[in-house]
Amino acid sequence: MKHIKSLVALAACSVAFGAAQAQQDPGLTDKTIKIGLFGPLSGNSMAYGFDVMNAAKMYYDKINKEGGVNGRKIELVIEDDRCNANDLLAAVKKLTEQDKVFALNGGSCSSAVVGAREYVERAQIPFVMLNASGDGALYPPSKYIYGAFSISQRAVGGSMVQFAAEHLKGKKIGYINHDDAYGGWNLEAAEFQAKKLGVDLQVQSINPNLTDVTAPMLKIRASNPDVLVITTYARPVSLLVKKAHELGFNKPIVIGVNGTADLKQLVENVGNKEAFKNVYIQEVLADVPGGPKLKWVYDMYKEYYPDLASKPGYPQTYMPYGIPPAMTVVNALKAAGPALTREKFLTALSKTKFDSTIMAGPIELTPTDHAGQKAAIYLKFDGENKTLVPGTYRSQWTYEPK
Repeated sequence: MKHIKSLVALAACSVAFGAAQAQQDPGLTDKTIKIGLFGPLSGNSMAYGFDVMNAAKMYYDKINKEGGVNGRKIELVIEDDRCNANDLLAAVKKLTEQDKVFALNGGSCSSAVVGAREYVERAQIPFVMLNASGDGALYPPSKYIYGAFSISQRAVGGSMVQFAAEHLKGKKIGYINHDDAYGGWNLEAAEFQAKKLGVDLQVQSINPNLTDVTAPMLKIRASNPDVLVITTYARPVSLLVKKAHELGFNKPIVIGVNGTADLKQLVENVGNKEAFKNVYIQEVLADVPGGPKLKWVYDMYKEYYPDLASKPGYPQTYMPYGIPPAMTVVNALKAAGPALTREKFLTALSKTKFDSTIMAGPIELTPTDHAGQKAAIYLKFDGENKTLVPGTYRSQWTYEPK
């Protein structure tokens, strides 16, 4: 009888253990946590994410070498999204359904990231963006999505108006953005900041594919602003700076961080360093790229990728941006504890706050705001050299449920 009872008890334990295993979230073992890492590894937008992913990879490797997270090593599954909405969604589906990762960490282009929101929410998988601002996926807040660790587009617009008004003493500010959702996000906060500061915002919204910027620049010049702010992507930036110079516009020009992926290429595209006599660029790092505050990041890159680091143009401009989102993932995994679940991980994400020492402001996530970083610094750029302007400029816009 005792033998039969023992067998029954053993069987019950086996069933209980099997049920517990069956209920365990995907991507977890006793020794590993599987994370899906994705971004543009090829294509025209590679500069926005190739080295960002390299930075994330080297940080995760560093954590693994230090023993992992609560006894588990991080296992990466990597996909190329080409900064294309269809490719990104395909990557997210593959990582979720085939690779069965525990969480997603990826996305360098906002429009592509936004298109995955519906699927991510339906799949109920945690999604931590890389360097995409991703406002359309962050507002209104989704339980499963966190991002803007470089900066949100709303913070881009608000910070630039703050800088133009405070540092450059602009009372009338020319503002050029894209005529799509992406441009609407930064304009919303720019208008909020302008109203708060009592400055006049003169707006020209242009198509991202516009090849002749004469008309919008003539309108900007006619409005006679004290400062011109440009929040477009890189290609329109070069056209606008070139046209401004041709039209004799000599007021300060401030270029948003999303237009500065390759400054050397920007100068070549403009074709005249004289056009950069009065140009400032927005930067969301804590220091000039390669500056003393960021030395440890660049040293780590040289250690991990010596061959790549020896090539011209590497590391790419946005490389350090890959570390804060990876830090966020690691910090939340640690806070969630050894008995890890997606639910505990999401709860930990919503209470995350730390100084990455990399970005201009702290990484701060709350249950009602999932955009990680809202501050920027500014650099005077003469076409070759960058000089840090003292101070940090933060957007004042906050999300209000409608």
